[in-house]
Amino acid sequence: MKLYDLKNGLNPRRVRIFLAEKGISIPSEFVDMIKGENKGERYLALNPMGTMPVLEFDDGTHLAESIAICRYFEELHPEPSLFGRTTLERARIEMWNRRMELEIQLPIQDVFVHLNPFWAGRREQVPEYGRVRQAQLLERMAWLNRELADRPYIAGEHYTVADITAQCAFVMGKGTGSTIPADLSDLNRWFESVISRPTARA
Repeated sequence: MKLYDLKNGLNPRRVRIFLAEKGISIPSEFVDMIKGENKGERYLALNPMGTMPVLEFDDGTHLAESIAICRYFEELHPEPSLFGRTTLERARIEMWNRRMELEIQLPIQDVFVHLNPFWAGRREQVPEYGRVRQAQLLERMAWLNRELADRPYIAGEHYTVADITAQCAFVMGKGTGSTIPADLSDLNRWFESVISRPTARA
């Protein structure tokens, strides 16, 4: 088994943190996106989407998408639970993880792609769209700040995959100009808590 990884990628980091929380260690191979390795024939044979991460099994089977990979390992190693133990817990965590993907992660990625010079010439940039997403992101941050006023973690009392998703999104945002405003005290308190976990360095 091997994980095809990307050093600074948001989604690969989600898997690395998830595995670290589980105490799971597997071999990995870093794919150099800057050099275009993910667009080469060899990698596209593994994942025609050209994205990371990809989990390669010993029989040659491949599994892409970070949450799919995390779910696979949750089934194999249910403790500590990161997707929930009861039916309601699992549904609630799924709800919050999806919200973090749609309302936090995607706007942060859109702002980066459409407003950051790094993507000039690499992707079609629409600055007007980037500014709209930037405004939406600030609204979503304020919403999440209110949600976190009465609980320590995104989905409740325990650290879950929803926290991992939001954590990785905000780490990316911090590095690309979408930082959490200082006056959002509960969101900042949560962020400092999750990035202080030993697994945050995975």
